[in-house]
Amino acid sequence: MSATARSWARLDLATREFWRVVGRPVDLAGSEQWLDAPCGGAATIGAEWFESAATGLGGCVDRDAADAGLIADLTVLDGPDFSAASLHPLVREFYEHSARFRLEAWSQWSPFFAPGGMVVTQVFGRRIQQLALPVRPLDLARGMDSQVVPVMDATGHQRWAGWIRRLRSTGDVVFSGAYGHALLPGARSRSVHVAFPLEQGNVQVFLRPRSLPTGGLELLSGAGRFGQDGTYVVAVDRRGRVHSARVPIHERFLVAVDDEGVLRADHELRLGAATALRLHYRMDRRTGAGETGREPGVDAPR
Repeated sequence: MSATARSWARLDLATREFWRVVGRPVDLAGSEQWLDAPCGGAATIGAEWFESAATGLGGCVDRDAADAGLIADLTVLDGPDFSAASLHPLVREFYEHSARFRLEAWSQWSPFFAPGGMVVTQVFGRRIQQLALPVRPLDLARGMDSQVVPVMDATGHQRWAGWIRRLRSTGDVVFSGAYGHALLPGARSRSVHVAFPLEQGNVQVFLRPRSLPTGGLELLSGAGRFGQDGTYVVAVDRRGRVHSARVPIHERFLVAVDDEGVLRADHELRLGAATALRLHYRMDRRTGAGETGREPGVDAPR
């Protein structure tokens, strides 16, 4: 290992130790099973966690699934504030058949938070190929490539959907997440559960779904106590002990079809009460996806 690699390894270890100190011990096989989610086994994440996550479930990775969705059936989220049947068909199709869609994205950082975002992206994101948030708007000028890979359990059911998004301009991973659903303690219905694997840990977000009168979908992770919707960091220390901390990162997604029939999503990320980053996505059905027999997930020839 080079001197540079050793330095990065020490920094990553110190980061995990920080979360051990500020977090609380958790039992992923017991009372905090809702926090059990894929972790990374190496410093570089990318898509390397797919197979290990499947092995832990006694299942497999279905890399040939051309019509995969982030959540196979949205009715699993039905509850007092959400009904899958009330969604606009295009909104529902995006989540249940995400691989059919091509993404375009735009970003805008708050001037106060942009320097911090750049440091995180440069020091961690691009190096580990995870959570490399785009800082400059031109980073997204050529758009994102999107790949959805189901991670199956021992019964053949989709437990997670691995969703990896790369910058078309560089091939760098922006996000590599495990998408599923979870029932939080005391909740009456399930939340959308997203985990971003890191070396010996992860960042997890639990989002409460709400149907909108227009057929849109709102996903919200607000303020609250440990065990409620929000953002959590999970870290495994050198002795195999697991600690978790709830962090004041709050997110809101609004997914809807606009007046011209275009599917769009607005993503707001806040630190405490302050908005740090806004992302806007346009999702277009790939030509022929689900219609003409062309393989979903493959762009039409140009």
